[in-house]
Amino acid sequence: MPLPENTQLPQPKDGEHPFAPYVRILGKGKKGSRSLTREEARHALGMILAGQVEPVQLGAFLMLIRVKEETPDELAGFVEAVKDHITPPASLQVDIDWSSYAGKRRHAPWFLFSILLLAEAGLRTFVHGAEGHTAERLYLSDAMSELGLEPATDWAQAEHQLTAQGFSYLPLRQFSPGLADMIDLRPTLGLRSPVHSLARLINPLNAPLVVQGIFHPPYLPLHQEAGALLGYRRLAVIKGEGGEIERNPDNAMVVHKAETDPMGASKLQHEEWPALFPRRHVKPADISMSHMRQVWRGEEQDEYGIAAVVSTAALALKETGKAASQDEALALAESLWATRNKTRFD
Repeated sequence: MPLPENTQLPQPKDGEHPFAPYVRILGKGKKGSRSLTREEARHALGMILAGQVEPVQLGAFLMLIRVKEETPDELAGFVEAVKDHITPPASLQVDIDWSSYAGKRRHAPWFLFSILLLAEAGLRTFVHGAEGHTAERLYLSDAMSELGLEPATDWAQAEHQLTAQGFSYLPLRQFSPGLADMIDLRPTLGLRSPVHSLARLINPLNAPLVVQGIFHPPYLPLHQEAGALLGYRRLAVIKGEGGEIERNPDNAMVVHKAETDPMGASKLQHEEWPALFPRRHVKPADISMSHMRQVWRGEEQDEYGIAAVVSTAALALKETGKAASQDEALALAESLWATRNKTRFD
């Protein structure tokens, strides 16, 4: 989709590289620099994804935005640029967009079981993410492999998996390799970049519900406002365990929501879910996928893990309209857990 007509974009000076104005806008000092407009952000990232910038410009651009921090308009423009460069099947429909970009370090990836419960409830969940950019974390592909599940390798396989099992995980590299390359710069730059935020907002299949997990609380309203700018029908952002879409049941959960009606009007809301336990659980010594499998089979118990699975699923059930209240959503999620196919991972 082209930029709106009469869009005013910054122009290079004589002899300058066409991307130089974007570096200058961000880096001209305390008084001279400013944030990008939504249209500028879209055009700038579009140039990057098209391979029209030099490596030194890319590094400068990403870190200058990192220092000043992204604005909702910039995030919205970046997401639009990505959507301009990806080609998912127009016919592929899902109920939930679920991003997985953080990896797990302290607790097992219990959210994977939440996705399985949502499939049992008839909800089709598309998962996208990136892996390996931060050391000592367990990423989704490895967790799935331990359970005998496979990520998709392209849109066709994702469509097949969604039909066959109600969910699919397609890594970012399979549909936006340029964006994945930028995420992989983290060990080189030593810092996360705006790509870690914008990737969560892509919603490649335009699902009616976008759920997101954020680690740093200041980013909660940023994503909420960007989702409203993008016109997403419904977006729910939480401070997820480790930055993934997984509720920590030991804590109260505040959901930052954005909702856009058919006329294009958006509203922002907040909803609090109370903590499920009076005391915090002790963090496990390590992450054990074997323990996860045994909990699914009913061979071992894990009060924290089961509560994380059920309450994370409950959030999605309420936001999709499968349940009308928190209590109803938790009851439905508990029922789905109780009736799960315990032989699935034999």
